Amino acid sequence: MKPDIIESEYFNAADYFVDRNVREGREDKVAILCEDRQMTYGTLAKEANRFGNALLSSGVRMEDRVALLLLDMELYPVAFFGGIKSGAVPICLNTLMRPKDYLYFLNDSRARVLVVDESLYFNIEEIKSELKFLERVVMVNSSQARPDTMTYEDFVNGQPETLETAPTGPDDSCFWLYSSGSTGKPKGTVHLQHDMRFSVETYGKQVLKVREDDICFSAAKLFFAYGLGNGTYFPFSVGATSVLMPERPTPDSVYKTIAQHKPTLFFGVPTLYGSMLASEEGEMDGVRLCVSAGEALPADIFHRWKKRFNLDILDGIGSTEIAHIYISNRVEDIRPGSTGQIVPGYEAKIVDNDCNEVEQGEIGTVWIKGDSTAAYYWNRHEKTKEAMLGEWFNTDDKFFVDEDGFFFYVGRSNDMLKVGGIWVSPVEVEACLIGHPSVLECAVVPSRDEENLVKPCAYVVLNKGISASEELEKEIKAYVKNELAHYKFPRWIHFVEDLPKTATGKVKRFELKNQEDQKVLSN
Repeated sequence: MKPDIIESEYFNAADYFVDRNVREGREDKVAILCEDRQMTYGTLAKEANRFGNALLSSGVRMEDRVALLLLDMELYPVAFFGGIKSGAVPICLNTLMRPKDYLYFLNDSRARVLVVDESLYFNIEEIKSELKFLERVVMVNSSQARPDTMTYEDFVNGQPETLETAPTGPDDSCFWLYSSGSTGKPKGTVHLQHDMRFSVETYGKQVLKVREDDICFSAAKLFFAYGLGNGTYFPFSVGATSVLMPERPTPDSVYKTIAQHKPTLFFGVPTLYGSMLASEEGEMDGVRLCVSAGEALPADIFHRWKKRFNLDILDGIGSTEIAHIYISNRVEDIRPGSTGQIVPGYEAKIVDNDCNEVEQGEIGTVWIKGDSTAAYYWNRHEKTKEAMLGEWFNTDDKFFVDEDGFFFYVGRSNDMLKVGGIWVSPVEVEACLIGHPSVLECAVVPSRDEENLVKPCAYVVLNKGISASEELEKEIKAYVKNELAHYKFPRWIHFVEDLPKTATGKVKRFELKNQEDQKVLSN
């Protein structure tokens, strides 16, 4: 599909997503709303040019990496697209990590410049002496530079508001995202200039159907793939407006932002939708469509959301490696509990452990083919060969597909439980548990009984006002037994205050699994 959307040997994503809007007459159109501020496309283009010029003046050249450790504010897209236009390669860093993680990211990527919000700088200060390649630290939202840093204002001061676009092609490096690292160290995922454009022409325009009069608000943050598309290149592809929120996405902060800016498209994750439903206050005025990704959306949350707000939630699945969503429900064809159908422009197949395609209805691992897939993992040759198999990408996600082409997620390859010789999907059991009126959130992991046999174990967060008790535990177990096959019910239920989650809102099942493993060892 790439030759059809990019005909020239030259293509720069910043020119397409920012400068093209100015050329097409949207200079005064609002591109970004953030708190009580706004930025037009014209201002975005000028500020991105100033940032790009500042990079070039600092000695940054084509393909040099520039790390961004920023909150979701106007300067994020300014730095992201300004870096791309100059030929540099921005790296979007997770704002919720620890100093040791940033030490790894910065040394692994060999980033020469770091742009960091002052509120996050303490993470860098602790590791500065160990950074091998970093040459310049630029502080955002800081009136006074720290030792060996400079303020953003000083960095761009005096820089021209015009910038010649770097002579990049569709297959040049464009930006990096680091994988979540749930099965080892995070991997630098190298995306090319054409990848965002491909995502726009497939999911953005054919499934999401984003349009110029839309206002997009992503509670999912810009530092990972889902949020980056929702908050920048989908709205910017059609000259729409993006709402950015620097705060942590709680029900209160999200409802407040929706009330203030009246977005038409809202993007969240299942755990957020669940917690928003648990909040008695809050409206979705102005929103025409909601989107969910990050984890499978339980059918119960879909139905309760629809009943309360009369709004659909489009569930889908994407990945850091494929840039955005490649399997999704459609507005005109939603199947609650399903991840949906393959997005036009992508191909999928479900294979067994020998890489042979399975029969319809059988569980296997999904492989995806599509031209937004990353080129490779930085400095991870073996990992690249394992996951990127020619034109196919091995997602390591387990699915089955029905006769209508709808995909049903059953878990990661290493999340599946084998109980009595039969595979059990933790996602299926969790979706059932969520249907109990007392349950707000849950996670199912394997544990072992007194005979050392694997059985399901559930960690459960209760709804507000509900107290844990032996009677409730028995009630919940009986509920699952009545809804699912007997062998699938959780033999143990642990009531907890909250669940460990990644920055993207995914439950860290591996942490809970490790807890169960330690219990078994101690016994």
